[in-house]
Amino acid sequence: MDADVVVIGAGQAGLSAGHALRRAGLDGARPGGRPGGFVLLDAGDGPGGAWAHRWPSLRLDRVNRIHDLPGMPQPAAPPDTPASELMSAYFADYEQVFELPVRRPVQVRAVRADDHGFRLDTSEGWWTARGLVNATGTWTRPFVPSYPGRADFRGRQLHTAGYRGPEEFAGQHVVVVGGGISAVQHLAEISEVATTTWVTRREPVWRTDDFDADAGRAAVAMVDERVRAGLPPVSVVRVTGLARSPMLAAATARGVYTRLPVFDRITPDGVHWDATATSPARDLRADVLLWATGFRAALDHLAPLHLRTPGGGIVMDGTRVVAEPRLHLVGYGPSASTVGANRAGRAAVRELLATLQRAPAA
Repeated sequence: MDADVVVIGAGQAGLSAGHALRRAGLDGARPGGRPGGFVLLDAGDGPGGAWAHRWPSLRLDRVNRIHDLPGMPQPAAPPDTPASELMSAYFADYEQVFELPVRRPVQVRAVRADDHGFRLDTSEGWWTARGLVNATGTWTRPFVPSYPGRADFRGRQLHTAGYRGPEEFAGQHVVVVGGGISAVQHLAEISEVATTTWVTRREPVWRTDDFDADAGRAAVAMVDERVRAGLPPVSVVRVTGLARSPMLAAATARGVYTRLPVFDRITPDGVHWDATATSPARDLRADVLLWATGFRAALDHLAPLHLRTPGGGIVMDGTRVVAEPRLHLVGYGPSASTVGANRAGRAAVRELLATLQRAPAA
């Protein structure tokens, strides 16, 4: 199965790239059809990307702004609509309206390069491509840090990726680990049915000003500087800080966001802090450890290309991988946001097609 361009992933970034490829005049590539065109290979069982897996209590009025996909606005919906429902339906409609050639579920296991392009080992067989847009995001790679005693904890442990809502924690004590937007959202709703403790590695920074266009550009520039140097991208919250939505403001008024430094180890019944010069040793009982500790870029299938630097990142110039100009990463680093993914999809396709036009065909 052959294509001029393969897009891996059909979330916000992948669909944006697909829209740009369609506008550039490429046809959809299909097995058994003529070589050429483009295809989106998506590992999900249905449309929606990461949105399809968000917890049901994450409603439209509780999420950060979700930017429209290119060329098609989101439908109006009541504010209490679960974001997962609306976005999955919206993505499905988008694929149909623009006739995007999405194939799912298709797992891309490994990508290898040669003089003519790439060979993709997938769950439906081999695909070849002259150019590649990777849009696999982070949701499939939840990160849980290692702490002494974690394997001995007798309570329940789960990551944000497995969180389904607060009701299951009623009457328990939940320790939420992490300083990002997911952590503060979890705390706001769990604290209404359970007792909570919040721990973070660094002091949270609450944003008191409006996040305007200048602030957004500054945040993107900071992340872009890291990936250009071949360093792993940092989380958006480390750059932008936490904004207090009405829900978070109400939780603040209830005293939910009294933060403790992260514990030193996990015990069978909770967590433990060692003694310091200013505080005695302390134990805290816990029924649940909720790891809101973020995600890592899902790039294991690109390992055969040997792109990572000793610093653990990939040297980037915009969306283009410097070591492999036929490969673009969208939804990675500075484009890891809904508006950033839209812009990155367009830019990646424009530059990739120009590169392929200069390169000899297979």
